[in-house]
Amino acid sequence: MSGMSKAHSRDAQDGASSQDKIRLDKWLWAARFYKTRSLAADEVDKGRVLVNGQGAKPAREVRPGDVLVVRRQEHDMEVRVRAISGVRGPASVAVLLYEETPESQAARQRAAEQRRLAPEPAQTIPDGRPTKRDRRRLSSWREGG
Repeated sequence: MSGMSKAHSRDAQDGASSQDKIRLDKWLWAARFYKTRSLAADEVDKGRVLVNGQGAKPAREVRPGDVLVVRRQEHDMEVRVRAISGVRGPASVAVLLYEETPESQAARQRAAEQRRLAPEPAQTIPDGRPTKRDRRRLSSWREGG
């Protein structure tokens, strides 16, 4: 019986502490950084998510207060974990799970301003590949005639 009580007390301890920690991939999914949990796990495996400045694995546990750096397409987003949730809810609830650091917000705003002032060259070509007629006009213009 004593073995049973030890197991029960261990489960009770795990139950109490499981509320303040969760797997990294599950938290990223619940906080809506990634659409699926497997995408979150893949990004963590590729090293695009750092926990407290160190690389991590998808099973790494995160706690409130941890600082995550999530590499997005344009920039790195640095967030502090505020709450834990294993359930994916609406975006209005997901934003309550983290707080973006002021440095990250400033970097994101600078990047947006740079994109606005100097857009990607491919974005300035609205129609994609030139048509045959456009190519003829270009070649006649280049030849000077």
